[in-house]
Amino acid sequence: METSPGEQLLLQLLPLTIMVAFVAFSLWTTIRILRKAGYSGWWSLLTILPLANIIVIWVFAFADWPALRARN
Repeated sequence: METSPGEQLLLQLLPLTIMVAFVAFSLWTTIRILRKAGYSGWWSLLTILPLANIIVIWVFAFADWPALRARN
């Protein structure tokens, strides 16, 4: 059974669509976490870069969070 051109296009775009949805969801959750910590949500864009994401997570893990300073 052969697939139609429309089905072939759908099968080719499905992995791309899933990947875009996963990246968007990851960025959304990262933005929410950073905002609750008191940082700008724009920092979440660095999580897309392969080496920068490790450095950013390391820095945020050991930095003083502005939200905690404001609470005290």
